[in-house]
Amino acid sequence: MAVYSRRTRSLDFLDSVDLHPSEQLGEGLCQTPGDQPPCGLGEALSPPCPRGSKAEAEGPFFSLCLCVPPLLGGVHVAAAPVLDPDAECSKDIILVGSSEPSSSPAPGPQRDQIAYEVRVNQRAIEDVCLCCGSLQVHTQHPLFAGGMCAPCKNKFLDCLFLYDDDGYQSYCSICCSGETLLICENPDCTRCYCFECVDVLVGPGTSEKVHATSNWVCFLCLPSSRDGLLQRRRKWWERLKAFYDQEADSPLEMHATVPAWKREPVRVLSLFGKIGNELMSLGFLETVSGSGNLRHLSDVTDVVRRNVEEWGPFDLVYGSTPRLGQICNRPPGWFVYQFHRILQYAKPRFCSPRPFFWMFVDNLVLTKDDYTAATRFLETDPVTIQEFCGRTVRNAVRVWSNIPALRSRHSALLPQDEASLRAPDRQRARSSVLGPAGLVKNCFLPLKEYFKFFSTELTSSL
Repeated sequence: MAVYSRRTRSLDFLDSVDLHPSEQLGEGLCQTPGDQPPCGLGEALSPPCPRGSKAEAEGPFFSLCLCVPPLLGGVHVAAAPVLDPDAECSKDIILVGSSEPSSSPAPGPQRDQIAYEVRVNQRAIEDVCLCCGSLQVHTQHPLFAGGMCAPCKNKFLDCLFLYDDDGYQSYCSICCSGETLLICENPDCTRCYCFECVDVLVGPGTSEKVHATSNWVCFLCLPSSRDGLLQRRRKWWERLKAFYDQEADSPLEMHATVPAWKREPVRVLSLFGKIGNELMSLGFLETVSGSGNLRHLSDVTDVVRRNVEEWGPFDLVYGSTPRLGQICNRPPGWFVYQFHRILQYAKPRFCSPRPFFWMFVDNLVLTKDDYTAATRFLETDPVTIQEFCGRTVRNAVRVWSNIPALRSRHSALLPQDEASLRAPDRQRARSSVLGPAGLVKNCFLPLKEYFKFFSTELTSSL
């Protein structure tokens, strides 16, 4: 049975914390009622719950269980860029949940040697892969002091920005693996850490202590930057951007993630297709009707640059073609060209540090020439996202976007499946399936690293 508990950190850490004035709770770190530090020890606030449920608890925190199926035989590795900030102020609060009460997996033979290599052989931790213990270091981990081998780098690039339906990251923030994860409880934090990483890098048995404590503050949010062998990089959010820009095989530049206390609500421009309900269900919008942060345009024929600049600035531009079978008096390619035109008006000035994202969705209506033009104008290849019922493809869309980790959601659409979806009888029967906005809804979850969100109660559908 799942057991929920809150966790501050190990007792050794609590005794050693020396808060820097810039890292006091008053500057962005969430506090519990009564001005008590969120990392204080306390009773578990929620009863046993199944994976993915939200615990009913007083205050702004909740517990959550998260189990991730093993990849590649249970071995997951990760990687990320490293940056040296002059000031560290990240303050996310992290919580712990586990689907197994007391079952931290034993470290593998290589990972078990990390502490020996560093403490006994006096090897620099930057010369050891923090994710798997390999000595064949390819690059540096972007979030924590340590190296990263090539396979772990690839896994990190694929998995770090993947989220589950519950709004939390799918894999460990250190190794991008892990079957049982310790989860952040701060409403502004979505990160997770596997039992194995915590035990190997912080100390044996630490995961059990974390599991038994309350209101745990994660390793990227604590005032202290070191715990055992685990040391947070300074300005890790900038290092993460540098890591992706250097290592990722993508023509699009990644925006640096934004510390929680600096995040603002996202401002959205929706073209042709509507996305408001989906963004509200994810917590990015407080309301759809009358929202000052959402503007929807079904026709942009007469829209000029001055209009977009007066309505903006915008942080996210979304557009889509009509659905298959929908009557429309414009050719499919028109939606591509008009989206690209409005996108140019909405983009921030060159070299602006402001995060800016966009997404264009094709409901399989574009011709081959339109598809080629979209890829050329939007300067990236699309990914295909499908909805299944058993083994049958019920719906599919093609998506062009600069949102992180979108490519990791790609699944190839077989020609026979596409032909089936385009068939007139299938088009008439598709009224009950997810629309384009519903299919791409979870692709917006990585934006939690950039913008304020108002609710952690995620709904599976609207």
